[in-house]
Amino acid sequence: MTDARTERGINDTIRRFGWPATLVADYRHWVVLLRPQAPTLGALVLAAKGEATEYGALPGDAFAEQARVVAALEAVLRRETACARINYLMLMMADPHVHFHVLPRYAGLRRRGGIDYPDAGWPKLPDLGTAIALTREQITEQVAWLKEGFS
Repeated sequence: MTDARTERGINDTIRRFGWPATLVADYRHWVVLLRPQAPTLGALVLAAKGEATEYGALPGDAFAEQARVVAALEAVLRRETACARINYLMLMMADPHVHFHVLPRYAGLRRRGGIDYPDAGWPKLPDLGTAIALTREQITEQVAWLKEGFS
């Protein structure tokens, strides 16, 4: 259950990516969410709180905080997925609020919870069309796994 304090700054884009069930980390200006459609293991969404639909419209202190959030999420993804690269896609077409798709990239595949996660686009563009639709149980397990890294 959420209350008004918890929902402060939560926009429709954040909700569309499954908040609060997908919430991995919560900051003043940003949330880190597990991406429910996973093209690679550990795929995340880094979403700005509030109603901004243009990157340049974010408040100045959101940019300073973003640097800290990105450093934390990159450390977690590198440790937990042994990725070679991390791609950030800022598309904002279907979901207009400021957000990035954060995709660990790697050759071969990764395995978690009995599921193989190949990086179908490696070493070129990520292949979002091959994303695995995670079940509610898989989302719960992966959120808990990734939250540990942010602790």
